[in-house]
Amino acid sequence: MDWVKIIHLLCVMGWMTSIFAVPRALIYWKREWQRLGEFGPLGDLTIRLYRFSAGLGVIAIGTGLWLAHSWGWPAWSLVKLLLVLTLAAHYGWTGRLVLRARRGVFDESDRFLRIFNEISVLGAIAILWIVVVKPF
Repeated sequence: MDWVKIIHLLCVMGWMTSIFAVPRALIYWKREWQRLGEFGPLGDLTIRLYRFSAGLGVIAIGTGLWLAHSWGWPAWSLVKLLLVLTLAAHYGWTGRLVLRARRGVFDESDRFLRIFNEISVLGAIAILWIVVVKPF
């Protein structure tokens, strides 16, 4: 079971890196697009980061479900699952923004993207609190 925990934590760390970095990268990609008027290297990097971390997210969620099942689904794990699914929806929305950016559509302001980025930080803090404190 320790190996499942290790794989889970490793994949969570990788997925969270993308959750935090891709919305911020979209800000710089938008600026690059405005400067160059075409798809540049930052766009390619952002797409690659998003794609790579999607697999890590799937593994993180899968191993998290495995751990929760092996522990008998304590109440805190159900709350964590709900928060993780919310974070996964945020990640899906980020993917939508990446697909639109790939076509050169940058409708969101820098301010929106910064706030959007911080929402994931609040989600991560809530998940960590649930896992560490296990309030129920």
